[in-house]
Amino acid sequence: MGESDLKKEVTDKYSLRGRVFSKLREDILSGKYEENEELREVAIGEELGVSRTPVREAFRQLELEGLIRIIPNKGAYVTGISEKDVKDIYMIRSRLEGLAARWATEHITEEQLEEMEENVYLGKFHAEKGHLEQLAELDNRFHEIMYEASGSKMLEHQLKDFHQYVIRVRKKTLSSARGPQSNLEHEGIMQAIKAKDEELAERLAHEHIINAYENLVKNGFA
Repeated sequence: MGESDLKKEVTDKYSLRGRVFSKLREDILSGKYEENEELREVAIGEELGVSRTPVREAFRQLELEGLIRIIPNKGAYVTGISEKDVKDIYMIRSRLEGLAARWATEHITEEQLEEMEENVYLGKFHAEKGHLEQLAELDNRFHEIMYEASGSKMLEHQLKDFHQYVIRVRKKTLSSARGPQSNLEHEGIMQAIKAKDEELAERLAHEHIINAYENLVKNGFA
């Protein structure tokens, strides 16, 4: 086997494990698997069309992230995300979102700013029409634009990870009266970024996540 063939084999192996890990992670966070439910290697391998090896490797990675626990000689069980985990994520995220907004005022492009303005405009339209699903999608995209505009791949990656962790509870908050209010807060952040007011953008983005968490607590986690 040549060097290029060996590299391809290694790449395929890790990309396969990565795909299995991403799928299982998404399924756990979306609620497909209940807390304490056993994940069975053979069944998952058959479902995904892979051998047990990439499934086992994905399990180890999921355990490192705290999403499952592996009990020797018994199996792998879902731990999911606790209320304390959600609180910790929101508190950490509030600081990082503020940093993303601050950096976005420095690095945002005209195209990104135009997309952000359009996002807020469409958010107003769907809020008035009561289109909550579209509002939730726009909310996700607003944050992604800001992460991308920050100019930091590391910050963008970290915040997108946090976004995935709380996607279930975020959908709940955006299906309530929080959706239209969230879009108003987006508008304030966008205007601060547009005005190149770093401190205001950072403060508003930080407060935005705190407000989201407080609303979540008020409405419950279930």
